[in-house]
Amino acid sequence: MKCNVAYCCIILLLACSSNNKAIKVKGSDTEVNLVVRLAESFYLVNKEFSVAISGGGSGLGIASLLNGQADIANSSRPLNTDEIRMFKDRGIRLRTVVFAEDATAFIVQKNFPLDSIDVGALGKILSGEYKSWKPITGQDIRINIYGRQSNSGTHSFVRKKLKIRFSTDAKEMNGNAQIMEGVKMDISGIGYVGAGYILKDGTGQPVKVLRISAKSGRPAISPLDQQSIMQGRYYFQRPLYQFIPETSWDKVAAFVAFEKSGKGRKIIQDSGYYITH
Repeated sequence: MKCNVAYCCIILLLACSSNNKAIKVKGSDTEVNLVVRLAESFYLVNKEFSVAISGGGSGLGIASLLNGQADIANSSRPLNTDEIRMFKDRGIRLRTVVFAEDATAFIVQKNFPLDSIDVGALGKILSGEYKSWKPITGQDIRINIYGRQSNSGTHSFVRKKLKIRFSTDAKEMNGNAQIMEGVKMDISGIGYVGAGYILKDGTGQPVKVLRISAKSGRPAISPLDQQSIMQGRYYFQRPLYQFIPETSWDKVAAFVAFEKSGKGRKIIQDSGYYITH
């Protein structure tokens, strides 16, 4: 089953069972479709479990753990200092699982006259220093930025990697699907999505994935180039986390073990994500 994320979340309910077999997963929009696929296959051999999965952003997943509303928080970023303090203050001990790695793809409309960009120029675009595409493409058309809300792990990741504050003109979208749709319809748009949302070869995609160079004059690398990702050469690649309270560990251990199994790893790789450890 192919699942697309629209707006803040999707929910997958698998079977009905007692509370000690009912797993609630919330958080990262980058991870949600992947975890749905993993849960579907997990259920085929573990029918006594039920798994409810929703997106909405890494921050929402982490907040759900703090409020006792989830067993697993999917997060595309590590915990920040304030979150670590809040878990400590509430006496919530966590286990951290890194189950996959993702690359953030920067996208423009399919026919846009740009194939690659360096990190410096990208930072000037997303910070609003460049208001027009003229310094990049020679076209004097206004840049439209499609990004995520501030509770998104991808938003935080891109901001920190570029060492910028996002332009106040950036459109804050609820998820990857909205960003893809916005850029597809906007000749002057640029946005960022998880590479897992892009077909590896780009076939049939209504957007173009830009190749990224760490500095002007250096080779530009695509987030869809698996060999480069495995070698750690793409500038915007990152681990994907799952934070799990100790009190939920016994409940979720079988699911985590499935994610790390041979079958789980194949699903991760077939879904456009990476395993580098």
